[in-house]
Amino acid sequence: MTTRRDFLKGAANSGIMFCTCSLLGSAQAKSHPASQHLPVMMKGKRVRAIDAHAHCYFHESIALMDEDAKDVLPPVKGVSEMFILADDHAAVAQRLTVMDNMGIDMEVLSINPFWYQKDRDTAAAIVKIHNQKLGDLCAAYPQRFSAFASLSLQYPDLAVQELQDAVHKQGLRGAAIGSSVNREDFSDPKFHPVWAKAEELGAVLFIHPQSQPEMRKRYQGNGWLSNTIGNPLDTTIALEHLIFEGTLDTFPSLKIFAAHGGGYLGSYAARSDRSCFVSPQNCNPNIELKKKPSEYIRDIYVDGMVFTPEALKFLISQVGVNRVVLGTDYPIPWEQHPVDQVFATQLTEVERTAILSGNASEMLGIRL
Repeated sequence: MTTRRDFLKGAANSGIMFCTCSLLGSAQAKSHPASQHLPVMMKGKRVRAIDAHAHCYFHESIALMDEDAKDVLPPVKGVSEMFILADDHAAVAQRLTVMDNMGIDMEVLSINPFWYQKDRDTAAAIVKIHNQKLGDLCAAYPQRFSAFASLSLQYPDLAVQELQDAVHKQGLRGAAIGSSVNREDFSDPKFHPVWAKAEELGAVLFIHPQSQPEMRKRYQGNGWLSNTIGNPLDTTIALEHLIFEGTLDTFPSLKIFAAHGGGYLGSYAARSDRSCFVSPQNCNPNIELKKKPSEYIRDIYVDGMVFTPEALKFLISQVGVNRVVLGTDYPIPWEQHPVDQVFATQLTEVERTAILSGNASEMLGIRL
């Protein structure tokens, strides 16, 4: 069996760098019930599991960040050790072993945007590296890896072309887009050409938060609050702007996938239905939404990374069982036993199969 020490040693010289340690020997792992190893079976029938929320980085693109490179990797112990090279079969095999032990057949890889403040040429170079390497990895292991492209979203005209190339040339399934672009929200009309292209291509837009820099001081202290609280809040803000500014009405077929259970929207969406009644002076009378704000959440895909069966069951009640996909945030060890979580939740076989892979297959256009 591959140990964490062996995993790190064998992955030491790479081009793909999975962005934190798995902490397979952590107290969290020891206190949790045994993981569902592959193959995952349900009453004698093989069921695939797709992790739609997993991460990686590339050395070559980080090198283009110069002095800013030090701020790219998440502040999690062991992060710099997690490397896997796309054409290094031994290193990839070790990554696959970890996936197998988690019961994961396929990871959908994404890279959190760290290049939005860079100039056009640098951003384009970073995105080119990402999309080509992700495409190569997915082509080499089509049953085990899929991926979301990177985009130079601060230059929407460039992002449109990058998205089209990523889908048509690299076979990627959409794009990871952060939660805003240099404090400009996705509802800004300047980004409409990108959303129009995504809608045309049927490409998924994966909203993965990056907290709020302006809140840095308040997030200081114990508990990694910039991530623990800040990330779900960031996603909530991004989605609310898309809803209230009418962006989702403008692009009704847009496929949105939101990380971390969709932030806090699922647990408090109904409050949004009262806002313009309570305070009409804070609402734009020229924007007439086609339905109640809370109803839009049922048009958005979310991962089920909410940590308890009770929370997962409630999330399903809010967004619909057909909108929840498996997600782990791997290699950050937020959710190390995602399949177990689904089996621990009171669901039918059909519902469990949908969350494990059926919904992700539909969202991404992947044949099982």
